Amino acid sequence: MYELRELQKEDILAINNWRKNIELIECLGAPFRYINLDVEYKWYENYLNNRQSNIRCAVVESNKKEIIKGLVSLTNINFINQSAVFHIMIGDDENRGKGIGYFATTELLNHAFNDINLNRIELTVLETNTRAIRLYERVGFKIEGTKRNSVYKNGEFVNMILMGILKEEYLK
Repeated sequence: MYELRELQKEDILAINNWRKNIELIECLGAPFRYINLDVEYKWYENYLNNRQSNIRCAVVESNKKEIIKGLVSLTNINFINQSAVFHIMIGDDENRGKGIGYFATTELLNHAFNDINLNRIELTVLETNTRAIRLYERVGFKIEGTKRNSVYKNGEFVNMILMGILKEEYLK
């Protein structure tokens, strides 16, 4: 059905198109910005230069290698504290609500906890993104706090919810 594979240079065009989608960016903590391809390719090169502390995967259909579903990442991996920060973006509207986010989240958490021996994964999510919060809670993330007025979107400040999951919680 779906699988993860490491992000490739060929994926940058699709990611750049997703970042131009104002409705998609409204669901994320990042601000909407116009990002040209040169900036995206530098972002990708930065990823390659920092692979020891980041994992970025494309979500693809099985037996197809083009990035068509989304991007899922672990960033700021700290092997001493055995922790990382989780990010996900399902690119196109027609791919949302089909279980792709659940698949990508559980697949990357399995990798984090079982393959690279992390103990804690955290994320932040817009308080208004109730669909994502439900997904994270379904997987086992717990709300740990609120970062009040931490993101400026559409002319107002919005709260971000801090969520985390521990290896022992996930493996139950």
